[in-house]
Amino acid sequence: MSGSHGFEYLQARLNELKSQHRLRQLSPRVTHRGMIVESDGTELVNFGGNDYLGLAQRRTAELPEQKIANGSQASALVCGWTPKHQQLAEVIAEFESTEAAVVFPSGFAACSGTIATLAESGDLILSDELNHASLIDGCRLSRAECLVYPHRDVACVEEILRSRRDDFQRFWIVTDGVFSMDGHCAPLSELAELAQRHDAYLIVDEAHGTGVLGEQGSGVCEALGVKSQVAVRIGTLSKAIGTQGGFVCGPQTVIDYLVNRCRSLIYSTALAPASVQSALAAFDAIRKEPQLREHVIGLSRRLRSRLNIQVSEIESGVPIIPILMGSDEAAVSASSRLRKEGYYVPAIRPPTVPDGEARLRVSLSAAHSAEMVDALGEVLTRI
Repeated sequence: MSGSHGFEYLQARLNELKSQHRLRQLSPRVTHRGMIVESDGTELVNFGGNDYLGLAQRRTAELPEQKIANGSQASALVCGWTPKHQQLAEVIAEFESTEAAVVFPSGFAACSGTIATLAESGDLILSDELNHASLIDGCRLSRAECLVYPHRDVACVEEILRSRRDDFQRFWIVTDGVFSMDGHCAPLSELAELAQRHDAYLIVDEAHGTGVLGEQGSGVCEALGVKSQVAVRIGTLSKAIGTQGGFVCGPQTVIDYLVNRCRSLIYSTALAPASVQSALAAFDAIRKEPQLREHVIGLSRRLRSRLNIQVSEIESGVPIIPILMGSDEAAVSASSRLRKEGYYVPAIRPPTVPDGEARLRVSLSAAHSAEMVDALGEVLTRI
């Protein structure tokens, strides 16, 4: 095993990915004001990030003058939970209209840890087939049985709840609120009604809805009028909030249980104080500057209209617009052509999406102008 150290089998797998146009590589990039500068100095209009309200680019300039610690030193239960962490949790609980909230070091930790902790042996999880990897991993880590149902198939969920009622102690319906690769919204009104009728628990990941959808910006549950029917909601601080971290909000009992049993919370160093401070500033901006939300929703509707993409009223405002290409090669080629035109639009390939459904994924931000979006629409139509 000298020289290659016996890892030739890994290189063979990487070579296979390359032949399939699926090889991924890290590339250092600098982002600012809706633009991206690549390592070779090429400047592109950035339609690849999740900074929906343009707040990530503000954070450094707007942090208070006082010195903020770089790190948290320890997990939340040891000494990493500061008064600012507590303040953020209380702000989130009020924003989400729940009794309590707790902050995680990442959205992935919040999703995977919550599902793995709450769903137990003897329970059944019903998981949408297009759920985010963090929810999928939470289902796998749980001791509960898991059934994956076809995307947004309410009839399938109802049939399982009806036919298997006596087979399990508890039922959990787990779904993204907004599906990150499609821009779809989950049928939460119907799922909430089913959960109530069949005494099941509905958990919604609001990662791509928080800060954007709903009258106050708390997400798709608010937009669809079901906040009071979805007791446990998960969110991230790394999309519209523009910083890093995750959160879970819900009844005080649920939050207390997670604090005592959730491994991804208990055994992770607490969220860095600088990220906490940035998140507090972002929630303040969401409350005081509704025009940011209105602008990005307007851009989303504008581009969909230009591309003749027909969706529901709520989905028309989702700042995620997929352009299906089919093959991996076609998606990579289209992304490369857009780069030559001055636009960064990533090609999304399996395993992130199913085989044969490679796509371009346009992500819009309040940092974009109408002129930027119109110009992108013209190029996309031409390509």
